[in-house]
Order: sequence, then C-alpha cells, then structure tokens
Amino acid sequence: MKPVSVGIDLGTSGLKAIAVTAEGERVAEANASYPLLTPKPGWTEQNPVDWVGAARKTLSELAEHLGGQYQPVAIGLSGQMHGATFLDAKGEVIRPAPLWNDQRTGEACAEIERTVPRKELIQRTGNPAVTGFQLPKLVWLREAEPENFARVAHMLLPKDYLGYVLTGRMVTEPSDASGVGALNLAAKNWDRDILSALGLNQEIFPEVIPSYAVSGKLSAEWAKSTGLPEGLPVIAGAGDNAGAAVGLGLSKSRPDMGSMSLGTSGVLFAPLETPTPEPEGRIHLFCHADGGYHFLGVTLSAAGSLQWYRDKLAPGVPFDELMREAEAAPVGSDGLVFMPYLAGERSPYLDPDLRGSWLGLSLAHGRGHLTRALLEGVALSLRDVLETMRPLVKLERLLAIGGGSRSDLWLSIVGSALHLPLARTEIEEGPARGAAILGLVGAGVYGSVAEALEATAPQQTALQPEQLDMGPVYARYKKGFAAVSGFKS
Repeated sequence: MKPVSVGIDLGTSGLKAIAVTAEGERVAEANASYPLLTPKPGWTEQNPVDWVGAARKTLSELAEHLGGQYQPVAIGLSGQMHGATFLDAKGEVIRPAPLWNDQRTGEACAEIERTVPRKELIQRTGNPAVTGFQLPKLVWLREAEPENFARVAHMLLPKDYLGYVLTGRMVTEPSDASGVGALNLAAKNWDRDILSALGLNQEIFPEVIPSYAVSGKLSAEWAKSTGLPEGLPVIAGAGDNAGAAVGLGLSKSRPDMGSMSLGTSGVLFAPLETPTPEPEGRIHLFCHADGGYHFLGVTLSAAGSLQWYRDKLAPGVPFDELMREAEAAPVGSDGLVFMPYLAGERSPYLDPDLRGSWLGLSLAHGRGHLTRALLEGVALSLRDVLETMRPLVKLERLLAIGGGSRSDLWLSIVGSALHLPLARTEIEEGPARGAAILGLVGAGVYGSVAEALEATAPQQTALQPEQLDMGPVYARYKKGFAAVSGFKS
C-alpha cells in the first residue's frame, strides 16, 4: 500500500482531515463542524469535547476512504492559534476554551505590561501583550474565576489538546507556542523570567518539542474507534499560519517569497532566518515550523469586508456582478475612500476600537464606486502592513491565496498597492496540508523539513495583473485615516 500522512486542521468553524502522499498529492478528505459560543459580548469560546467529537468523525471517515489502498504513516496536527484549554490535575477540561478572537482580556494585557515593560516583552517574545493570545487568558482566569484558576494544572493550545487526547502526552511546538505570549523566541522555550514576574507556575505549560517531532502514539482506544493503526505516530505539527506556509513551500531558506491571503482577514506572511522583532510590536513575530521564524501582519476585515457589504447593502447581488461594476469605476473611485476597520484592527495599529467608514461620498458615486473603494481600502490596509514590515524583510514576491485572490481585479489592485509581483497556486488544503507534510518528516519519509518542502512545493503560476497608479489613492487613504482615527499618519 502507498504511504500517506494524515493532516488535521482544527479550525474555528470546523475540523478538516486530509491524507497526502509523499509527493504532496491529496487522496482523501473529511470535514466536521462544531459551534462557536458567544456567552457575552466580545467573548468567543468552544467546548473542547466538540473538537474531540469532530476528530473522531473525520478520522473515521478518512480511514474508510483510504481503505486498503493507502497506508497511514503519521498524523500531523495544525489548527487555530492562541486558544486556552484549561485542564485539572487529571487532565479534565475545567471550562470552555476562550479562542484567538476573544476580547475579554484587555485588563489582563495591561497587567502583563505593567509587570513586564512592553519593550522588554517584545524583545523576549516578539510581541506585546495581545488580547487574543493565550497568556492573557490565564491572567484573566486568575482574576475573574479564581475557583477555576485554582484547579488549573495544565494549559494547552487547541491542537495540542487534541494531540493529548489522541496520545495521552502533553506537548507543544514552537510555531504555536510563540503565539502564547510567554515563549522566549531565541531560546524557543518558556521565558522563566516573565512567568516568574507574573507569579505563574511554569509547570502549567507543556514541554516544547520540534514541529516535526513525534508527540506520541495513537492510543488503542482511538485506533479501535477510527480504524487507523494503533501506535500511529502523532506529530507535533504547527499553528495554522505556519502550517499553511509549510503547505505552500514557504521557508526561511527562501526569505524572498512570502504569501498574501485574501480570506476573511488579510494576512501577509514573510519568512525570516533570525528572530528580529518589529520594535513597536506592530507586526506579529512567531517561530516557523521549519526551524526559522516569520512575520505575520494581519488586517482583520479583508474578504470579510466584501462579504459584509454584499450581505448588508447588496443582498442577493452576485459577487461577479459587484466586481463588474467595480471594474467599470475608475482607479481611486472618484475620490471615495473606504476604511476597512469593521472589526477593529490588528497590524499595524493593534486597536480593537478602530471602525470602518467611507470618506468623500457624493451624489456622483454609485454602487460600483462603493465596491471599488472597498477593494482598494483592503489593499491599502495591506500596504500599511507591508510598509511596517518592509525594513525587516527581503520580500520580492508573494503567493496570492484565499477566496479573494480568485478575483483578477482585486489582485491587480493589491499587486499595484504593494508593488510586488504575485503568483497563484492551485493548492487549497491550507494548514491541514502543512500538518501532513510535517507528518511525512516525523515518520521518516523525508530527512528534514527543508527536504519535504522541496519535494512537495506546489506549482506556481506567475501573474501579470494590470498595473494601476495607486500612489495618489494611498496618499488620500492615509490623509483620511489620520483625520478619522486619531493616529498620526
């Protein structure tokens, strides 16, 4: 039977499992969804038992699809970063897990930065205290739910909790752990000084092992319930962004190639060889699964802005029709500017209270102008990210991924705004593919992550979008932003 590696992506809306050959070909896939809990405004949680149920369902379906034709050699893990699964001394879940987009920890972040100055925190961990990160969640729990905090013996990230359930072993790896807020990037281990200053027990945090390392073996109970082989190696894996980058072949050995995602959020990913924080922490710096590092710049409402616009202001209008109308409008939308801060903003402003707007509306503007201004505003918010990142990276081209990248018009706007060549790839498996590739390394199919990336890198198609003069549009955008935000441009 042909060897395959199983990759799991424990996402926010559901869990995906795929099987990938040594050449990087996907041969099977299964999916399951689970609910998102919002018990209070600004809170987002999930029940870890739902993750476990989804994993059992998808792995069972995947094993059935593989039949007698393929032989699983490993399971690699990936998934949503920053979530906090609180466990007691018996390894039982104490309460629902707050997620990456949970905003309850504002005061906890302030407490962390009162204890450890922001500049020192950035130098040690690559980032300031961020509301969505895991460490502030633990500090929040201590103040808000002291009875639950007293029970905490372990805290695991979502994919690492699933790994514990599959194997009985609690570990993590650098790419996901660097989004906790307490990992010393240079040492790739927990920062004792930070945890001590905050009065937190380091024993709560799991052992950090390499992303390609075996975290444990599939238990007999899981083998029986899924049909996968007992003792199958489970590989530590990667956080979702690093996992997706592995699937795309992005590596520290090629710091000139990054990615630009036009999903619900917009993301610029740039590989790095050494941990060099942005001095003000405006761009996230994390470990990469290949042993290096990466910058991650996030604008929160990219294709999400377009989805909101269509749902609220043009319900029932096909996206293709909106795009045709936008294409007919001139570059710069006749002076109309859109600020895409519908959910606050991450990079480079780190301000959850920023809000969106159209500036410069007149009687002369129609729906095509509104749509084009929105596309341009998202592109220019990514330009803000790149301008902050540019002094520290060597980017020369970007892989365009995500649903929004299917639009030639939007790519021409983004490419012109960023002044970087773009390429497309047909790969859409995302973090699950990267997890499976790391599984191939952990199983010994490849001798290193670099070797696996070279062997499985997807084909790229260079794009030649129309070059637009976005300079004056960006200047107007920055002027409008300064006027409505209070930030100095």
